[in-house]
Amino acid sequence: MRVRGGQDAESRLEEARGLALAIGIEVADAFILPLREPRPGTLFGEGQVRNIAVACEQNEAELVIVDGALSAIQQRNLEEKLKRKVIDRTGLILEIFGERAATSEGRLQVELAHLDYQAGRLVRSWTHLERQRGGFGFLGGPGETQIEADRRLIRDRMARIRRELEQVRRTRGLHRDRREKAPWPVIALVGYTNAGKSTLFNYLTGADVMAEDLLFATLDPTMRAVRLPGVDKAILSDTVGFISDLPTQLVAAFRATLEEVTAADVILHVRDIANPDTEAQKNQVLKVLGELGLVDGEDGKPPIPMVEVWNKWDLLSLGRAAELEAVMAARPDEVIVPVSAITGQGCEALLDTVSRLLTADAKLYSFILPAGDGQRIAWLHAHGEVVRERESGDAADGPRLHLDVRLSPREFGRFSRL
Repeated sequence: MRVRGGQDAESRLEEARGLALAIGIEVADAFILPLREPRPGTLFGEGQVRNIAVACEQNEAELVIVDGALSAIQQRNLEEKLKRKVIDRTGLILEIFGERAATSEGRLQVELAHLDYQAGRLVRSWTHLERQRGGFGFLGGPGETQIEADRRLIRDRMARIRRELEQVRRTRGLHRDRREKAPWPVIALVGYTNAGKSTLFNYLTGADVMAEDLLFATLDPTMRAVRLPGVDKAILSDTVGFISDLPTQLVAAFRATLEEVTAADVILHVRDIANPDTEAQKNQVLKVLGELGLVDGEDGKPPIPMVEVWNKWDLLSLGRAAELEAVMAARPDEVIVPVSAITGQGCEALLDTVSRLLTADAKLYSFILPAGDGQRIAWLHAHGEVVRERESGDAADGPRLHLDVRLSPREFGRFSRL
């Protein structure tokens, strides 16, 4: 079986098992079937289909999951031959997303993806395709077949959902604009599903976001304040995890969610460094970030500063840790921080690193303000590094405060708008 994304077949099978467990499915058996040439009618050869049927009988299985893409015809034919419900990888991921989405936006996005997926599969939902019906106008005129009417209803519902999501995007854009005017930088957590993003998020912010050893434990974006050295406050954003061969419907549907990443000042790419497939997972994440325009083409360097957070360092053997330390030493141009989100190891170093990135382009500015201008003086103390401060009383309208403050260009722009 050819496996994409750099994963070997065993790793891909284990990931598929994890997807099934994530939605509470009891896995009776899981195995790899080599595919020399996919069959257009059933994907698998006749002998392989018989083997699947025997395994289903022996294990009393009610559901068959194919870790790949099935056409509508292949899905229907397999169900007829196996006498069981059959779903593919896309269908399984859609089920997980449908169960986990907690916000109204998340549910809209899942429904849109599900309708998009089902639109091409109505052939397996209807056995009366040849039956024609008259209508009252709103369900379809005379001569319109059932499947044509149903496809039209799906298209109409999808159009309504897209309009609602567009409104959500506009609202999110307004919130983002407010954050732009507010004095707080945004830090976005991204990474492969189950890399430990939510656990790290909880450790850094003291929040209580769902963090379990499950694929796609987090679906809806969550934001919390976090304090950094030299930065009064920043906003940390937890996002949905990526996965190999993410359904195209979901990449499009969750673009609004992932837009939070495009507005970030720093991206933390959290990697499960103890996973044997960590490099393949990294490539999958960078591929999706590239589709969002966050990886700058040829040299692969993102326009937004990115930190590789090597999580689960505490699970490594001493030998493996030494190997990875040598890798870090050989890549001085990359920003890499090893951490353990469970124990907190390396988290202080991570916050220091983010703080340095946020203030890397800071310049020294001199301000003379009325001593009674408490708002702007407090702002400078909170969001810049006050290098020198002295008071003079020679102004006709009262004492003045002279401040030398180190500010990033973004913070200076925000201060100028105050």
